[in-house]
Amino acid sequence: MTTVMGISLAGRSVVMVGGGSVTARRLERFLADGADVTVIAPEVCAAVRDLVDRHGLTWLERRVRSSDVAGAWLVHTAAGDARVDADVAAACERRRVLCVNASDGAHGSARLAAETRSGDVVVGVVSDASVDPGRAARLRDAVASLLRSGSLPLRRRRATSQGRVDLVGGGPGPADLMTVRGRRLLAEADVVVADRLGPTDVLRELDPDVEIIDVGKQPGHHPVPQEEINRLLVEHARAGRRVVRLKGGDPFVYGRGGEEVAACLTAGVAVEVVPGLTSVVSVPQAAGIPVTHRGTAASLHVVNGQAETSPATRAALADDSVTTVVLMGVAALPRLVAAALEAGAPADRPMAIIERGHTPEQRTTRTTLERAVADAATADVRNPAVIVVGDVARAGLLLPDHALAGDVAR
Repeated sequence: MTTVMGISLAGRSVVMVGGGSVTARRLERFLADGADVTVIAPEVCAAVRDLVDRHGLTWLERRVRSSDVAGAWLVHTAAGDARVDADVAAACERRRVLCVNASDGAHGSARLAAETRSGDVVVGVVSDASVDPGRAARLRDAVASLLRSGSLPLRRRRATSQGRVDLVGGGPGPADLMTVRGRRLLAEADVVVADRLGPTDVLRELDPDVEIIDVGKQPGHHPVPQEEINRLLVEHARAGRRVVRLKGGDPFVYGRGGEEVAACLTAGVAVEVVPGLTSVVSVPQAAGIPVTHRGTAASLHVVNGQAETSPATRAALADDSVTTVVLMGVAALPRLVAAALEAGAPADRPMAIIERGHTPEQRTTRTTLERAVADAATADVRNPAVIVVGDVARAGLLLPDHALAGDVAR
């Protein structure tokens, strides 16, 4: 019968016998745990030598002696000789030192689990009846996949005095375009402060007792002011809760994430940012538009359509080597078009307006500067939408003489 325990080796003595590839793999793991490692072997492979040199480890360049195990917390033996490993294991048994015997795991007093981690959760798999590393590894990988998907119960059930805030970029909408870290943090969250855009479907997968606070904004309608959002994040974190601020796109691209980080830091609340796929790139991509393309566009200019048109934006709109991407710009379309034409952009410069990118309702209106306002009105273009100005928006760029799916012919 095997008892599984979580043992910290940080700052504790670990003796590793042998200098081959098995030692190299396990040595990295012990070093990651903070162990004080001594290597004993007449020779070591290049990988072990590199780790010894890089971490300043003690290497006893000789054969192992039974006395070498005295005082160690753990001994790992992979000498490449089953008799040597058996002798080391026997010496450990006499001195009541735990020993991992890599050549015959069933005859060591300890086994290394096939391990996977998710945040501060460590899951290990060992076999009770026999040693079968391949089987344990396959099971470990299956558990790791579930952890990455956020489908396992990762929330803490004991109260903690240290809450925190994680700003998670949810990307353009589909849950499978979120980062692995973002999904894991959602699975750990006690409170989720969510926008109206982004992967809102994942909220239905959370535990029923997770508090979800909707702070979604719409053009001209901000029911929860930014100052109140900042206050909510700090208040819940100070109460010891894990808070996820779930945003569409990326928190630092017109997401006011910087303001929320500043509010947390000022209040002394731990905060981190998880990047997300920004709609600047991902929404045009969904319509088959590369924001840069060799021989067509060498640089990218990003604009907040709600802001005044700056001289830099005018210059970008007039430059045929620049792609200009406008977020939140449907209402500002007439002003942007006028600014582009006044700056000297040709009237037939291609444009595309992609509505509800990466959703089943995605629609792309392809037009030109001179026709954009009229075509948008005819198509009844609405937010959320991303506007692309530049030759990359030309329908035949990637597939000449063919329109792309979802395009509105103009």
